Amino acid sequence: MSQVVNIDMKKEKPDIKKIIAVMSGKGGVGKSTVTALVATSLKNAGHEVGILDADITGPSIPKLFGLKDVKLFQTDKGLSTAKTVTGIKVISLNLLLENEGEPVIWRGPMLGNMVKQFYEDVDWGQLDYLVVDLPPGTSDVTLTVMDSMTIDGLVVVSTPQDLVHLIVNKSIVMAQKMKTPILGLVENMSYFKCDQCEQKHYLFGKGQGEILFEKYGIKTLGSLPIDKDLSSFGDEGRIELYPNTNLDFEEQFSKSFLKAVDEM
Repeated sequence: MSQVVNIDMKKEKPDIKKIIAVMSGKGGVGKSTVTALVATSLKNAGHEVGILDADITGPSIPKLFGLKDVKLFQTDKGLSTAKTVTGIKVISLNLLLENEGEPVIWRGPMLGNMVKQFYEDVDWGQLDYLVVDLPPGTSDVTLTVMDSMTIDGLVVVSTPQDLVHLIVNKSIVMAQKMKTPILGLVENMSYFKCDQCEQKHYLFGKGQGEILFEKYGIKTLGSLPIDKDLSSFGDEGRIELYPNTNLDFEEQFSKSFLKAVDEM
């Protein structure tokens, strides 16, 4: 890397009411997209929300929200955050790099320390919810987050394929061993809605989330479709607009997720 990122220490504990972490057993299941939609749903419900991008080696959050050429600065309470169009506060390593395409070649302890600094040494202000986008799998960073932060609810992201369910089992078992409460499962790429017939086609099988419910008692928070519009909004950095353009989003995800959060 061309530079070492330094953040001045601050001693005050962040003024954050609840922390929700988003986890997946493997990459490529849309975990960061779900993180963005979780934060957007909370923000649309009137809450003050922040996102901590803990996926240090593969940070996607800035791109999803269109955060580019953002200048962060040091305050008397810590490093500033970037703000999205709707006012969601974001911290990500990509916002601190001179070249966002530069790979992060760090060992586990350095990654874990960076995440701890993002939590402790950033000026979050007052937040109702901090949403943490964890790296995929059961890595050192995930262990650091669960060990150093009080996670009030964990959202597990999966897709309907059986192989992914086998992998996501490890994430669930890890959370249970760390005594981290699981809010529920989000099944991404659950179905495809045909433009011609308006029917839902379950390409990878239907009701796969019920398997995890029967095994672990984890409820499904919602199902997200394979949707070209969702991909486009993410690629264009306008992920916050997606809930306003998809009539099914509230029924398929937002309503049940917010209900689970209220019961948390």
